[in-house]
Amino acid sequence: MVIFFVMSVFFFSCSNPPYRGKDALGADEFVMDSYKIRQGKFSILEMQGISYEELSEDFLETYTDIIHDGDVLQVTLFHPVRNDLVAALSQLSNVVGFKVVDGTIILPDLDPIEVQGLTLEEGRIKIQDEYQRQIKDIQVFLSFKDRIERKVELAGMVSIPTIPVDGRIRLFETLAMAKVPPNANYFKSYVVRENEIVPVDIYKLMKSGDMTQNIVMRGGDKVYIADSSDSTIMVLGEVGKERVVDVPNGFMTLRKALAEAGGIPYTGDKSYIQVIRGNVLHPKIYTLNWQHVIQLPNDSMLLIPGDIVYVAAKPLTEWNRFVEQVLPTLIGIDLATKGVKQIGVNAP
Repeated sequence: MVIFFVMSVFFFSCSNPPYRGKDALGADEFVMDSYKIRQGKFSILEMQGISYEELSEDFLETYTDIIHDGDVLQVTLFHPVRNDLVAALSQLSNVVGFKVVDGTIILPDLDPIEVQGLTLEEGRIKIQDEYQRQIKDIQVFLSFKDRIERKVELAGMVSIPTIPVDGRIRLFETLAMAKVPPNANYFKSYVVRENEIVPVDIYKLMKSGDMTQNIVMRGGDKVYIADSSDSTIMVLGEVGKERVVDVPNGFMTLRKALAEAGGIPYTGDKSYIQVIRGNVLHPKIYTLNWQHVIQLPNDSMLLIPGDIVYVAAKPLTEWNRFVEQVLPTLIGIDLATKGVKQIGVNAP
């Protein structure tokens, strides 16, 4: 009786049963949350307590490049009579050009002209207006002779660190030119513009072909492409091999996660497959069973980065393991007791 009592105490203290609290969620809630997951990266982030504004259509608009400080402009004139002025300005333009300094350029016989922030056409008209105040019928032609190249900077899983932009190049082309590897983690990747994250879903663009995410790149944009191991889930308990599984797409089916961990052996309790989601203090705990896994559609059973999948052991498995652990100790106690009695000492 004493041995039975000791074994019972050990069994209940060493077992690791699944969570059965009243706040545990079921398959219905898991399927509803999987529907939210299918909506994409920012729906997943919202489930994790992170919110972003929707992508504005302004990010998709192409733009005409403008004149910046440090650019060198080539100014050419045409006038039916003033060949001297035309030739002199043409020689200056061809040899050195006119550099934009503090936002202005200085041309012969004119006051400094503010051109920074203007398109070439707007700059041409402004310069021509200044000349026509002094010389009638003069025409001006304006182009870039040399300029500070505007670039997108890329980091992470890329082969090319910078890509020049021209007002028309978009994110898809930028990533194609940067030679992003096929196993890149687009869920954790992001674009930064003016020190703020642009709410673009790179996974939808690159994997689903969603062109509503194909933003126009601007000089100074920064793109980070994450490694596949930057987002993971854990599969624990009665599985073939407990492991951490990479989730480069931002989601994974429960079926695939279990397969990655070697499936559920005969020791596992298929009626208690639990998914733990969220922070440690207030997690969501879903309780599922094997019938849900094999009968419901794959995209109705989705995991997200940070999830923990736990498969409980069968009660008989727990008992067998307990016996394997405690039996040598009980045998040792029994042998010791018999040895003591053999030498004439009464053991209690």
